Amino acid sequence: MASEQTYIFDPESSAELARLINQDRLVTAAMGGPLAGLPPLPKKAQVLDLACGPGGWVLDAAFERQDCEIAGVDISSAMIEYANARARTQQRSNASFGIMNITQPLDFTEHSFDLVNARFLMGVLRREVWPTFIAECLRILRPGGILRLTEGDDSGITSSLALETLNTLGIQALWQAGYGFSPNGRTFGMSSGLLGLLQNAGYQDVSLKATAMNNSAHTDGWADLYHDHRIMLTQFKPLLIQPGLITDEEFDRLYQQALVEMHADDFVAVGHLTSVWGRCPL
Repeated sequence: MASEQTYIFDPESSAELARLINQDRLVTAAMGGPLAGLPPLPKKAQVLDLACGPGGWVLDAAFERQDCEIAGVDISSAMIEYANARARTQQRSNASFGIMNITQPLDFTEHSFDLVNARFLMGVLRREVWPTFIAECLRILRPGGILRLTEGDDSGITSSLALETLNTLGIQALWQAGYGFSPNGRTFGMSSGLLGLLQNAGYQDVSLKATAMNNSAHTDGWADLYHDHRIMLTQFKPLLIQPGLITDEEFDRLYQQALVEMHADDFVAVGHLTSVWGRCPL
């Protein structure tokens, strides 16, 4: 395993672990379940979740398809330790977790999996790494197997001016650091970038599925969105200050204002996710 890790946040952080637990619950519910929108998996399918974090998607899929073996890998020992503890507590014998750096060649043999799933790798893989990663996923898929990647093209659209300002700066900071496929840093550019990558790599039946999330005030998703941004923005602070996009004082002012505006009764937040998937040729 290479010593370098390219995740934009500290993968061993307890705050990041808590944020990802909330994010996972929010996103899986919005998508209609862990396997929603995909063709039916074969019986006793082998499934892999890359950069699985605290393991929520793996455990949900293992519950839904108890005849299948669902594995998750992540670079973080803290995430994997937590995921394994949850699997033991839930008695999910068909769920397993291990440590792996997905920026390196994947430590699996050819044609091992019927489904390879991943969400939010935009903050893990720099843009020049993606073609090799996509080819690695094709290598470990069985003929007819599916790769599904779920990403956002932005950080969501809200009615908070302070939050929109910070989110826009975050997109620009990641673009400057080499993440995402936007030609100008206006968006993350993930859906169009991944669509082209899968097509160019030889995947078949390449498809898109969009998910919209209403996380406005008084909705079930508001609390998860609030806690996600409260932690994420704090972690983003040095990424914005270091390239000179904002000062320490400006960030603190906008951060506090964003938290206030998110508590307003008329706060509106809409999130957009796109799943891009394709089949390994038969």
